[in-house]
Amino acid sequence: MSNELYADGIGEITITGTIVRIDLMSLSATDRDANNNPKPVFRQRIIMPVDAFANAVDLMQKALGGLVEAGAVRRIGDMSAAAAADIQSTQAGASNASPNFN
Repeated sequence: MSNELYADGIGEITITGTIVRIDLMSLSATDRDANNNPKPVFRQRIIMPVDAFANAVDLMQKALGGLVEAGAVRRIGDMSAAAAADIQSTQAGASNASPNFN
């Protein structure tokens, strides 16, 4: 059995010399902010060389392209201004929305 880790998003990416550190965050089940939304908390860090990071970004862009082609996600820049504004206003009003995706 392999270990798996769930993350709601990336909290921070730090580059020091030739090393990239990616902090994975998830929403707390117990800690809340002033608006009663779950607080993002650090879960784990990925550390890799810059060239591996660049390859990972390229792979993620290809995966995103496949999701866009399949219609699973839409890029805001690809939509009309009215549709994009409508989606952004809906996201702004959503409770418990992850700050990593705003």
